[in-house]
Parts: sequence; C-alpha cells; structure tokens
Amino acid sequence: MGDGSKASAVDDVVRQIRGMIRERGMGVGDVLPGEAELAVLFDSSRNTVREAFRTLKAYGVAESRQKIGAVLTDQHQSAMQRLFAFAMDVSVDAFRDIQGYRRLTEMNLFDQLMERLTPEILDEMEALNQTILSSQDAEQASERDFRFHALLVNAAGNRTLSETYGMLQPVIQRLMMAGKSQRLTLETVVGEHAAIVAALRSGNRIAFSYQMDRHLDAGLEFIPEAPRATPSNNRTMPRKGRK
Repeated sequence: MGDGSKASAVDDVVRQIRGMIRERGMGVGDVLPGEAELAVLFDSSRNTVREAFRTLKAYGVAESRQKIGAVLTDQHQSAMQRLFAFAMDVSVDAFRDIQGYRRLTEMNLFDQLMERLTPEILDEMEALNQTILSSQDAEQASERDFRFHALLVNAAGNRTLSETYGMLQPVIQRLMMAGKSQRLTLETVVGEHAAIVAALRSGNRIAFSYQMDRHLDAGLEFIPEAPRATPSNNRTMPRKGRK
C-alpha cells in the first residue's frame, strides 16, 4: 500500500507538471521550476517531485543540465522518429509517398524563395553541396543531402513547414541513403543540386520545377521492387463430397 500511494503521488505530480507546461505555453529549451518551488506549488514533498522529474526524464520530456536545472527536450519525439525510420520498409511505395510529400512542399516554394533568398544562403547551399563528395560514408552523405534541402525549406520562412520537414528527417535521410555508397551517385546528386541552385539564382520557375522534379525521382532506381505474389501450381483443390 505504501509503494502504491507513493506511485500515485508521483503520477499526480507528473500530471500537474504537464498541465503547468501547457498552461504556461512552455516549449523545448524552457527551464522548469526547481524542486523546491514545485513542491510548494503542488503541495507535495521534494522527494515526490524528484521522482516525478525522473519519470519525465525517462520519457525524454526533460533532461538535467548543470547549473540550469530541468530543461524541456524533444528526445521522446526524436526517439519515436528514429524508431519509425528504422521500422519503415524502404519500398517503392514508401519512396513515392515521401517524395510525394516533398513535391508538395519543396516544389511549391518558388515564390516564397524569390522573396526571401539571399546570395549568402545560395552560397551556403553551394558550399554544403560540395561537401557531399567528400563524405566518409552513405550516412554522412545523406545527412549533408538533407541539410541542403533543409536550407532550401527554411529559406521560405515558414516555421511550421520547417518544423514538419525536420520531424521527417530520419525518414527522408533513410531514403536518401539509397545508392550513396557509389561515387557516381554522389556526383549525380551534387550536379542536380547545382542545377537547382542555378535555377534559383536566375529566378527561373520552370527550370526550378523541372530540376527539382527530376532530382526527387532520381533515387527510385535504387529502391527494390517488392516481389509479387504468384499462385502456387501445387495448390490442392478441395475434393467434393460423395453423394
């Protein structure tokens, strides 16, 4: 009974902390009040608050930082994203779904980009693009590939779009890894990125749409087709009952 009461008290404080986070509009990076303050606020013991903090940390909602205290994090979300990317079957259908999402976002940013893009951002994109050729492995190449496209998305100035695109980073990067162990593939990616930047520098909407569409389709050749089910020739037909 004692252990049950303690667990119930801790759960209650966790619920109250979550409510406080919502009411105060707190987000990632914000510092939670200290144990003593929360103990007074929730009329609880410091030990119970300490256990509640441990629960939040276990779920990746908060982490302890020296000289700062408990800080809200998004580690739970990141863990779920990585798990989803790991569990996702890299198939033709998955490729088309993800690239379809990217078409709806990246290919429709031209007007916003023309208003906000600066020569400095384009220079940064070109410099990052060149580092893809010196990547140590496919994983690093895909990470730099994603950063190139993230620069493009972020330049549009839509915070919600940038956050949504960032949430899909593990999934997009996993698809981007296809074929990147080959030098020729890296050179092709760099060339396609360069063509996209050139279209943006010249303000050519048609060229931008064409180069982006071509680029988003390029990796499909490295995605294996799912084997098709074939009827078995050895299937036994049910026998008709005797009359």
